[in-house]
Amino acid sequence: MIGENIKAIRKNKGMTQEELAIKLNVARQTISKWEKGLTVPDAEMVQKISEILDASPHAIKSRITR
Repeated sequence: MIGENIKAIRKNKGMTQEELAIKLNVARQTISKWEKGLTVPDAEMVQKISEILDASPHAIKSRITR
C-alpha cells in the first residue's frame, strides 16, 4: 500500500526512482524495495518523502482507491 502510493505519486511528479533516492540520500534499490512492498520506510522517512513529493504523509500511507 505505501509502496504503491510512493510509486504513483513519484510518477505523477515525473520523478525517477534514482532522483528520489538522491534527494533522500538512499540507494535506488531502497526505493524499488519500498515500491515492491518488500520493505517499508520508517515514519521519519515517510515525512521526508512527503516533503519531497509535495504530498501529505497521510496520502503516502493511505490506500489508493482506483
